[in-house]
Amino acid sequence: MSGHGSPTLSIDGTGLTVAIVAGLWHTEISDGLIAGARRALEASGATIVEYRVPGSFELPVAAKAALDAGADAVVALGVIIRGGTPHFEYVSAAATDGLTRVALDTGKPVGFGVLTLDNEEQGIDRAGLPGSKEDKGAEAAEAALATARLLAEIRG
Repeated sequence: MSGHGSPTLSIDGTGLTVAIVAGLWHTEISDGLIAGARRALEASGATIVEYRVPGSFELPVAAKAALDAGADAVVALGVIIRGGTPHFEYVSAAATDGLTRVALDTGKPVGFGVLTLDNEEQGIDRAGLPGSKEDKGAEAAEAALATARLLAEIRG
Protein backbone atom coordinates (compact mmCIF):
# COMPACT_ATOMS: atom_id res chain seq x y z
CA MET A 1 0.00 0.00 0.00
CA SER A 2 1.34 3.44 -0.90
CA GLY A 3 0.93 4.84 2.63
CA HIS A 4 3.64 2.57 4.03
CA GLY A 5 6.29 4.67 5.72
CA SER A 6 4.20 7.84 5.96
CA PRO A 7 5.02 10.15 8.88
CA THR A 8 2.81 10.55 11.91
CA LEU A 9 2.17 14.26 12.35
CA SER A 10 0.43 15.96 15.24
CA ILE A 11 0.41 19.69 14.67
CA ASP A 12 -1.06 22.50 16.73
CA GLY A 13 -3.32 24.41 14.37
CA THR A 14 -4.45 26.98 16.93
CA GLY A 15 -4.71 30.36 15.26
CA LEU A 16 -4.62 28.95 11.72
CA THR A 17 -7.49 29.12 9.25
CA VAL A 18 -7.46 26.18 6.87
CA ALA A 19 -9.73 25.90 3.85
CA ILE A 20 -10.88 22.52 2.64
CA VAL A 21 -11.52 22.71 -1.09
CA ALA A 22 -13.08 19.52 -2.42
CA GLY A 23 -14.51 18.22 -5.66
CA LEU A 24 -18.03 16.84 -5.94
CA TRP A 25 -17.25 13.77 -8.07
CA HIS A 26 -17.40 10.28 -6.50
CA THR A 27 -19.33 11.35 -3.42
CA GLU A 28 -18.63 8.40 -1.14
CA ILE A 29 -14.88 8.77 -1.58
CA SER A 30 -14.81 12.57 -1.50
CA ASP A 31 -17.03 12.70 1.59
CA GLY A 32 -14.63 10.28 3.30
CA LEU A 33 -11.67 12.48 2.38
CA ILE A 34 -13.44 15.56 3.73
CA ALA A 35 -14.34 13.80 6.98
CA GLY A 36 -10.71 12.73 7.47
CA ALA A 37 -9.43 16.25 6.80
CA ARG A 38 -12.01 17.69 9.20
CA ARG A 39 -11.04 15.21 11.94
CA ALA A 40 -7.36 16.14 11.65
CA LEU A 41 -8.03 19.88 11.51
CA GLU A 42 -10.50 19.83 14.40
CA ALA A 43 -8.04 17.83 16.52
CA SER A 44 -5.38 20.47 15.78
CA GLY A 45 -7.56 23.39 16.86
CA ALA A 46 -7.50 25.07 13.44
CA THR A 47 -10.44 27.10 12.16
CA ILE A 48 -12.00 25.34 9.16
CA VAL A 49 -13.78 26.75 6.13
CA GLU A 50 -15.06 24.46 3.40
CA TYR A 51 -15.73 25.01 -0.29
CA ARG A 52 -17.00 22.50 -2.85
CA VAL A 53 -16.09 22.72 -6.53
CA PRO A 54 -17.57 20.76 -9.44
CA GLY A 55 -14.47 18.63 -10.02
CA SER A 56 -10.73 18.33 -9.57
CA PHE A 57 -9.99 20.61 -12.51
CA GLU A 58 -11.52 23.50 -10.54
CA LEU A 59 -9.48 22.88 -7.37
CA PRO A 60 -6.56 25.23 -8.18
CA VAL A 61 -8.61 28.35 -8.83
CA ALA A 62 -10.75 27.82 -5.72
CA ALA A 63 -7.65 27.05 -3.62
CA LYS A 64 -6.03 30.29 -4.82
CA ALA A 65 -9.17 32.29 -4.01
CA ALA A 66 -9.34 30.79 -0.50
CA LEU A 67 -5.69 31.64 0.16
CA ASP A 68 -6.09 35.14 -1.28
CA ALA A 69 -9.13 35.61 0.99
CA GLY A 70 -6.99 34.97 4.06
CA ALA A 71 -6.76 31.23 4.65
CA ASP A 72 -3.36 30.20 6.00
CA ALA A 73 -3.43 26.86 4.17
CA VAL A 74 -5.63 24.79 1.88
CA VAL A 75 -6.42 21.10 1.86
CA ALA A 76 -7.28 20.20 -1.75
CA LEU A 77 -9.31 17.00 -2.09
CA GLY A 78 -10.43 15.35 -5.29
CA VAL A 79 -11.08 12.02 -6.91
CA ILE A 80 -10.05 11.24 -10.48
CA ILE A 81 -10.71 7.72 -11.75
CA ARG A 82 -9.09 6.48 -14.94
CA GLY A 83 -11.43 5.91 -17.84
CA GLY A 84 -10.96 4.83 -21.41
CA THR A 85 -9.85 8.22 -22.76
CA PRO A 86 -6.90 10.57 -22.14
CA HIS A 87 -9.19 12.80 -20.04
CA PHE A 88 -7.74 11.24 -16.86
CA GLU A 89 -4.22 12.35 -17.71
CA TYR A 90 -5.28 15.89 -18.60
CA VAL A 91 -7.35 16.45 -15.47
CA SER A 92 -4.75 14.81 -13.19
CA ALA A 93 -1.94 16.92 -14.63
CA ALA A 94 -3.98 20.14 -14.56
CA ALA A 95 -4.99 19.64 -10.92
CA THR A 96 -1.48 18.69 -9.80
CA ASP A 97 0.31 21.42 -11.74
CA GLY A 98 -2.31 24.00 -10.81
CA LEU A 99 -2.16 23.26 -7.10
CA THR A 100 1.64 23.35 -7.17
CA ARG A 101 1.48 26.74 -8.87
CA VAL A 102 -1.00 28.02 -6.26
CA ALA A 103 1.34 27.02 -3.43
CA LEU A 104 4.36 28.62 -5.08
CA ASP A 105 2.52 31.79 -6.19
CA THR A 106 0.94 32.41 -2.78
CA GLY A 107 3.76 31.09 -0.61
CA LYS A 108 1.15 29.19 1.39
CA PRO A 109 0.77 25.43 1.80
CA VAL A 110 -1.61 23.30 -0.20
CA GLY A 111 -2.17 19.85 1.26
CA PHE A 112 -2.51 17.52 -1.72
CA GLY A 113 -5.34 15.05 -1.31
CA VAL A 114 -6.22 14.44 -4.94
CA LEU A 115 -6.57 10.72 -5.52
CA THR A 116 -5.66 9.52 -9.01
CA LEU A 117 -7.07 6.03 -9.26
CA ASP A 118 -7.49 3.12 -11.61
CA ASN A 119 -10.82 2.15 -10.02
CA GLU A 120 -13.29 3.08 -7.30
CA GLU A 121 -12.04 0.35 -4.94
CA GLN A 122 -8.64 2.04 -4.71
CA GLY A 123 -10.38 5.24 -3.62
CA ILE A 124 -12.44 3.51 -0.96
CA ASP A 125 -9.22 1.97 0.40
CA ARG A 126 -7.72 5.46 0.77
CA ALA A 127 -10.74 7.53 1.82
CA GLY A 128 -10.60 7.03 5.58
CA LEU A 129 -13.91 5.16 5.57
CA PRO A 130 -14.61 2.26 7.93
CA GLY A 131 -12.42 -0.54 6.60
CA SER A 132 -10.18 1.78 4.57
CA LYS A 133 -6.45 1.10 4.72
CA GLU A 134 -5.52 4.78 4.57
CA ASP A 135 -6.95 8.22 5.33
CA LYS A 136 -5.61 10.50 2.63
CA GLY A 137 -7.87 13.38 3.69
CA ALA A 138 -6.32 13.42 7.15
CA GLU A 139 -2.82 13.05 5.68
CA ALA A 140 -3.35 16.04 3.37
CA ALA A 141 -4.64 18.14 6.27
CA GLU A 142 -1.70 17.18 8.48
CA ALA A 143 0.74 18.03 5.69
CA ALA A 144 -0.86 21.45 5.20
CA LEU A 145 -0.71 22.18 8.93
CA ALA A 146 2.89 20.99 9.29
CA THR A 147 3.98 23.06 6.31
CA ALA A 148 2.17 26.16 7.59
CA ARG A 149 4.03 25.86 10.89
CA LEU A 150 7.35 25.22 9.15
CA LEU A 151 6.93 28.24 6.89
CA ALA A 152 6.14 30.42 9.91
CA GLU A 153 9.32 29.16 11.58
CA ILE A 154 11.44 29.78 8.48
CA ARG A 155 10.02 33.27 8.02
CA GLY A 156 10.54 34.05 11.70
